[in-house]
Amino acid sequence: MQNMELLEKIFKGRRALLKRQILECALIEFLRTGIAATTIEMIRDQADTSIGAIYHHFKNKEGIIAALYIAALTDQSKQRLQALSQVQGIEQGIQAVIQSYIDWVVAYPDFARFLYAAHHTVQSSDFKKELQQSNQQRNQELKQWLAQQADIGQLQAVPLELLMSLIIGPTESYCRSWLSGRVQTSPKYYAAALAKSAWQSIQHFQESEAAKID
Repeated sequence: MQNMELLEKIFKGRRALLKRQILECALIEFLRTGIAATTIEMIRDQADTSIGAIYHHFKNKEGIIAALYIAALTDQSKQRLQALSQVQGIEQGIQAVIQSYIDWVVAYPDFARFLYAAHHTVQSSDFKKELQQSNQQRNQELKQWLAQQADIGQLQAVPLELLMSLIIGPTESYCRSWLSGRVQTSPKYYAAALAKSAWQSIQHFQESEAAKID
């Protein structure tokens, strides 16, 4: 039900019902069998539809993977922007980004597992350009929020391409461990600690860049 809830937010309306059904079944099959080993025939059987219907909506397996991947990132990004809209200031913004990321992973663990598993596949597929455009839009939205903050000077030495790695890196690592079962404690329990670590990483980077100038 969690998976369909996300898909209904991205692919709306009755006309997209079969599309959502195919995607939900494909997601389950990808996680159960593995992305490389899953075939269109397996997805067809799970979705109780035809090969023709799948090709009509997605063209091929890569199209299904890309649709799931971009849908997940789009929903994750919307949740992040909503969280940012409720806070002011860089430090609170970092806390909001991390909390929204963790909340999303906990709410949609199947999609989170899929994002980690499918990253290389999408990056090396014919949908790479579409993914890049989607990433550029998300980065632009974050950049616009940052530009509106009075204390933006605190990030003047941090390149945007590095910023999200400094913020999300440790949180993503812990979420991966939680999703794989290597750790049992929910990432929600450590949200405050992870946010503090991210803020300290940014401050340390700023200090190290200032030291280079001196």
